Amino acid sequence: MNSHSLFFFYYLTASPAIHIIRNEFLFILFFLLFLLPSGHTYVKKADKHQKILVAATKVFGSKGFFSARISDIAKEAKVADGTIYLYFHNKYDILLTLFEEEIAKLIVDIKAALAQEEDPRRKLYIFALHHLKLVIEKKELAEVLQMELRQSSDSVKEYRITKFVDYVNIISGIIHQGQKSGIFRPELKPGIIKRAFFGALDEMSRLWILNSDHAYTIDDTADEISSIFLNGISLPA
Repeated sequence: MNSHSLFFFYYLTASPAIHIIRNEFLFILFFLLFLLPSGHTYVKKADKHQKILVAATKVFGSKGFFSARISDIAKEAKVADGTIYLYFHNKYDILLTLFEEEIAKLIVDIKAALAQEEDPRRKLYIFALHHLKLVIEKKELAEVLQMELRQSSDSVKEYRITKFVDYVNIISGIIHQGQKSGIFRPELKPGIIKRAFFGALDEMSRLWILNSDHAYTIDDTADEISSIFLNGISLPA
């Protein structure tokens, strides 16, 4: 803020002649001088961050993670190579960030859907349906997350993907609820069930990514997988 602005600021705070409009004017002045520039910068940074991730999804999907280069991602995102390093350490960092952010969005969507349902049996079906929909609605992204992440280096595999843990724990939460409600068998271990259930969904996702020509719908698949597990884990009526 220059000397003229400081003088004007002092005048507004001291002058009794405009006491009525002082607070309103100061609020506007403060917003224009301080909040707007920093907010605008934040939005630009957030947009560029997302732009790089979208570009990386396309590049990883078309070239494969190992063949993809930072320069390829920069070209797709229409930014300089050096700009990528302002946001990410390397392409492994991009892949992990992509995974974490997309899983976080999926968690929000699934939890919102589950909040509308009380029956844990229906909740398992809803989880299966939302997971499988990712393959159809975001095939390029699903291919990257499904195929590339699991084939990446030991440095990536050693990284504890916390959002993924939260995601799979939604299944065990449903199992706990069913056991407390007397619907699911109490002796079963939710930690085992969640991995078995997710494993079935994961395998179907992999199959659809490798071969898009399949004879069954997402709804049929979600219903059949959840039914198989429910018949095994539910208490006799």
